[in-house]
Amino acid sequence: MTLRLGILVSGSGTNLQAILDAIAGGRLDAEVRRVVSNRPGVGALERAAAAGVPTTVVDHRAFDSRAAFDAALAETLSEAGAEWIACAGFMRILGAPMLERFEGRILNVHPALLPSFPGIHAPRQALRAGVRITGCTIHLVDAGVDTGPILAQAAVPVHPDDDEAALTARIQAVEHRLYPQVLQWIAEGRLHTGGTGPRLEVPAGEGCLVVPSLEAR
Repeated sequence: MTLRLGILVSGSGTNLQAILDAIAGGRLDAEVRRVVSNRPGVGALERAAAAGVPTTVVDHRAFDSRAAFDAALAETLSEAGAEWIACAGFMRILGAPMLERFEGRILNVHPALLPSFPGIHAPRQALRAGVRITGCTIHLVDAGVDTGPILAQAAVPVHPDDDEAALTARIQAVEHRLYPQVLQWIAEGRLHTGGTGPRLEVPAGEGCLVVPSLEAR
């Protein structure tokens, strides 16, 4: 099936660009119906406009409550015909109006191997913890902070000389491959929600992404 996507953004939009590139390259069977930002003037809006994708700014500062903001967000996406929502650097916690309207159909990408290092500055948290492996996670969104069901993860090594910028860039490079791939698996009907909870049926040989080994420098 063709996924009818709404994409939520707050910043530069590199994951948005990865999704747009995957669609243009025939690697993702999806149509982006609307890109919505809670902040005006961000780079993600420029990326969407360059790709001919409609955009809307729903500025959270214009609303008296989180619920009112979420209701406006849900209405904007529904009116655009979005059926699945991909958070791509969206820096707001979604509440009941969104979670109920798009139940089980909101995805997020997080720059760590959840449940480790939830919340903001995950690469910084990984460096401070001294871990040798971190990575990224694609998960469904629930009412918590990065607590929703995990669909896919990919590992990224932490190098001894890494700083936050270097580690973040390496994680993002993997995110840009994993996120479109997970969306494509969903388009292929590989997301199952029965039994023990949501899970992806991943094709043989495609269960993980190849990343540099700890020794490779």
